[in-house]
Amino acid sequence: MRNIGLPTRATAALVAAGAIAAAVAVAGDVAAADPAGRTAILCGRLIDGVRGEPIPDAAILVEGEKIVAVGDRSIVPPDATIVDLGRATVLPGLIDVHSHPLIDEEDNYQIAHLEESSARKALKGLKAVQRNLLAGWTTLRIAGDADVYFAHLEVRRAIDEGLFFGPRITGAGHYLSVTGGGGDINFIAPEQRVIADGLVVDGVGEIRKAIRREIKFGSDWIKLLVTGAFMSAGDDPADVHFSDEELAAAVDEAGRHGVPVMAHAHAAEGVRRAVEAGVRSIEHGTFIDDEGIRLMAERGTFLVPTIYIGDYYLEKGSPSGALDKMIELTRKSREQHLRRMAEAHRAGVKIALGSDFGGFDPRLPAREFASFLEFGMTPMEAIQAGTRVGAELLGWDDRIGTVEAGKLADLVAVAGDPLEDIGELERVTWVMLGGRVVKGPGAD
Repeated sequence: MRNIGLPTRATAALVAAGAIAAAVAVAGDVAAADPAGRTAILCGRLIDGVRGEPIPDAAILVEGEKIVAVGDRSIVPPDATIVDLGRATVLPGLIDVHSHPLIDEEDNYQIAHLEESSARKALKGLKAVQRNLLAGWTTLRIAGDADVYFAHLEVRRAIDEGLFFGPRITGAGHYLSVTGGGGDINFIAPEQRVIADGLVVDGVGEIRKAIRREIKFGSDWIKLLVTGAFMSAGDDPADVHFSDEELAAAVDEAGRHGVPVMAHAHAAEGVRRAVEAGVRSIEHGTFIDDEGIRLMAERGTFLVPTIYIGDYYLEKGSPSGALDKMIELTRKSREQHLRRMAEAHRAGVKIALGSDFGGFDPRLPAREFASFLEFGMTPMEAIQAGTRVGAELLGWDDRIGTVEAGKLADLVAVAGDPLEDIGELERVTWVMLGGRVVKGPGAD
């Protein structure tokens, strides 16, 4: 799915920073597993993302960037380098399928994209994704982000080219919105000309052209704001914004390039129309109804609830008042949202974990796991939502998401047992990315 675009201002900033900071050593604590041999990771328990129960006293054998064997300690060859994590729990690397690493403005985010250059956003975004990696998030899908250019996709390019260490990144450059929709700026006088944080497109022709441009500059997902949003001013999440013709054109255009579509949708009708158009995932799904649940289960469409971010703002508030709309809507809809997610889960809808955070405190995304417990998931199901199911959504389940021979060695560890205390996932103590220890024992 990867489509690499042309260099931009953000790339130049990252390359310059790489020369100054000596490339991958920029954040320190990075070490490779023994390149000439094999590394064995020993742990008190392994949650592999496949089984319903953990494996006690487990060993994972890594060679290069891949896992070559999983079992008990009898699989460890005598010449292996040992990383003994004691009684810790090892899990697959965590996957956040709805991340916004360029958004670090906790209050008036809707105009924050106008306050900094794309180059500065790239530098700050690099730090944000590295912090997410060190918190255990080895893979991020970016659901559009707060830059008028493509800073976060340039961060991905710099990581992929080895200029810096960082998580695996996929995602959309921007979200596509209609005039007056959630990606538009609806509180500016009509004679002013301000660049919106989303791409404002109306009609089939504009949609197709915008999607082609997104792909040209590196988007390997397309994001549509099918309904209004909670956080943006002047629009209503109960409204459906794109027509059926526009939705069909978007999915067709993206699909011809092999690029999947994620659909922000709160309203039940918006969810139904997006699923019928063929999107791969529904983001939020707050007011989904029985028909939407049935369609999603039938067609295998993924659901990404993004629950905890609403709780965060209920606790924090909005000093400027910019997010009062979001807070009030969350207060009114939270119980219904949880009830509908429970119904979707029971119906067999595939639910993946997406935080809607990224540039904030990197411990916050892990609080989404506890939200999943609230609507009836077991701790093991919640962990799988943030690992195996996320990998399936991305189409990367042949590479990541579980701890199995042949998969990439993306692994994390916590000191305790997350099946007893899901909050352990906020306290990741050890991280390996593609056989390379980036945090904890085994790192230089």
